[in-house]
Amino acid sequence: CKIYFYLEDDGVQVNEQKVDNSGIPQGTLIRRHRVPLPPPNDDQFYTVDHFNVGQEINIYSKVFKIIGCDEFTRNFLTKLGLRVGKTEEFPDDPYSQHRTQMKESMQALRPYEKEDTLKQFLQYDRRVLRFYCLWDDSDSMFGDLREMVLHYFLADDTIEIREIIRANVGRDAVPMFLRRQKLPKEPVSTLQPGRMTGRTVLNVFGPMGHGGRWILDSLKTGAVHINYYTDADLTIGSVINVWGRKFLLFDCDEYTKEHYQTKFGVNDFQPIKYKSDPGQPKPREIPPYNGFGSEEDSLCSCLGLIPKPPKHDFIKFMEKDRHGLDSNVLRFMAKMDSDRPIDHNRHFIISYFLCDDTILVYEPPQRNSGIIGGKFLERSRIKVPDGSGYYSSRDLFIGAHVEFLKHKFIITDADEYAVYYIEKNNKEYLQANVPIILSKLREITDKHLEDVRSFFAQADPQDSGYISYDNFRNFILKYSSSLSDHEILSVCRTYGSTK
Repeated sequence: CKIYFYLEDDGVQVNEQKVDNSGIPQGTLIRRHRVPLPPPNDDQFYTVDHFNVGQEINIYSKVFKIIGCDEFTRNFLTKLGLRVGKTEEFPDDPYSQHRTQMKESMQALRPYEKEDTLKQFLQYDRRVLRFYCLWDDSDSMFGDLREMVLHYFLADDTIEIREIIRANVGRDAVPMFLRRQKLPKEPVSTLQPGRMTGRTVLNVFGPMGHGGRWILDSLKTGAVHINYYTDADLTIGSVINVWGRKFLLFDCDEYTKEHYQTKFGVNDFQPIKYKSDPGQPKPREIPPYNGFGSEEDSLCSCLGLIPKPPKHDFIKFMEKDRHGLDSNVLRFMAKMDSDRPIDHNRHFIISYFLCDDTILVYEPPQRNSGIIGGKFLERSRIKVPDGSGYYSSRDLFIGAHVEFLKHKFIITDADEYAVYYIEKNNKEYLQANVPIILSKLREITDKHLEDVRSFFAQADPQDSGYISYDNFRNFILKYSSSLSDHEILSVCRTYGSTK
């Protein structure tokens, strides 16, 4: 029995240890309460002074002999000034010894082995080591290097391998290369049914289960021992045998590194480089334009197996398409820049459509010129001579030299709508940006101030404040080649008069 004395209220509780097949009620013999002393002192209660090792106490006519105490009780009684006796042994119980001998005789000489995997499961559940491995299958036909991901489950020491399926590898999308299982270090052939069992049975004589005699092999002479891979065998740089295939472990994730640092003290996790430097990718060679459709349409047929039409800027088309009297078409007058005498008197109208950046060239017919007028160039997008891009509206202005399909033109004039549109969007078109043009004119006045004064004195002898456009243009072109005719026109339209 165990006697508990509670110092807070002098309560006493007695518990008896339960014994199998004892036949008597056991457990709590006396519940916690203050216990009176035996008669004739039954008007008093037990206190801490009545308890000591070696003493006998009478509780409700039950005599208990105290043979020992715990360490706390011994120290407490010593501090009170009591001399605590030595711990005594329990007296032998013949019946308990008899029951113990009976149980030992009933136990098997070699009990069944039981592997307790619950602790490992509760400790390492949902904890998985991840290694990146490589299988070199180059020796087989059409084989190559195949990347895999190895998962090692710490809960039950099983391994699964999944293949990394890249795009356009030519293989079926079967990511599971090896299902989750224990992986043997040395592959074994398929065992016959009953070959691998928990215990080996030796048949003494007679048929099994029909009055025959059999015993269990305590030496396990016929047991099959298979060594499986564990986390101690998996390290970066090691080669494992996966059913006859050699796998190289070349890297792992961060959790795996922490696991090996904590459990095995490994600190070297330098990954193995198995890929050579691919170098710079070769630029895609675009085949030459075949003449069918637009150049963008032909280019789309080279970008994929299924040709798709080129995408157009629909928002720009809706903003820059014709709206009432606003045509959004810039028209310029041009002449051909050619050494042939027949081309000197030819004039052309260049129309630039802002909605889709296309250009149309029209030649007005002239009588007795020997050249049939009409549409000179069909409406289309035209590339610049160096092939770096297409002509835009910023490339067309008065005085510009352009080349359309090896035909050179000089733009000599523009209609009122084109000039007004360029002036309205002068932040986009530098030829109409007056502050930039004035900075260029200031360079002329700084270098040729006396010539400027003499020119204005000769051009305006009456001091009216106005000079003709032709005189001003010729003077500017004489001292500056960086200003175009359109820039000169923009200055004159800003500060000039139509009188």
